Amino acid sequence: MINSRDIAFANRLADAAGSVIGPLFRSSFSDERKADRSPVTEADKAAEAEMRRLIESEYPDDGIIGEEYGTSRESAGRQWVLDPIDGTISFMAGRPIFGTLIALMQDGWPMLGVIDQPIAGERWVGQIGGGTTFNGKPVQTSGCRELTEAKLATSSPHYFDAGQADAYMKVAQAVGGNKRQGMIVYGGDCYNYGLLASGHLDIVCEAGLEIYDYAALVPVVEGAGGTMSDWQGNPLDANSDGHVLALGDPARLEDVLEAMG
Repeated sequence: MINSRDIAFANRLADAAGSVIGPLFRSSFSDERKADRSPVTEADKAAEAEMRRLIESEYPDDGIIGEEYGTSRESAGRQWVLDPIDGTISFMAGRPIFGTLIALMQDGWPMLGVIDQPIAGERWVGQIGGGTTFNGKPVQTSGCRELTEAKLATSSPHYFDAGQADAYMKVAQAVGGNKRQGMIVYGGDCYNYGLLASGHLDIVCEAGLEIYDYAALVPVVEGAGGTMSDWQGNPLDANSDGHVLALGDPARLEDVLEAMG
């Protein structure tokens, strides 16, 4: 299972990625489009390559799942899941609300997660059953008595298809008391989940995520007292469909699912 060496190593991975990303932020860097037309920069590639090098050196039997360079040893019970820059568009735009995501899964279940914002020097580290810290200090999610009091976030409504957008808007209307006056935040990618873990947001709703987008988020949110699930309320694992809900107050999960219809 997860031990202190794993946690220290996850922090080393974040440090290594940040040392590559930082000098390229708001600087000159090469970029291209992947097959799905999403952007990738030299910072994404170099940061993941450095993290993979460290894993290969110190945990050669563990698997690796990375956004940029794919999967190694996919049958391994322990797998490191890497997204070197979650929020590449924000990185390219000079907005420091992207993050490096690092997870350690055991048999397909996320157990340890890191959200690192290298420009602001902000890091959340979460462990299932072991709490979550922000820059080394314990944090907790906030309570939320009802949906109309909730602060809701999503990266962008443009990422939803028609059916997903309809479900999301039902939640947004519930938060706003059907008056579209709720506290709703757009943009942020993984950064929103760190803010939720620290008690600044109450709900994050996303769709179309890959395992490297959400694996690290689960231990951070749940270690801080929140909950994460798919849009049917099922726990997230390696086989989840990419529809993601995060709630600071687990008592509101049924309310959100009911609002979605």
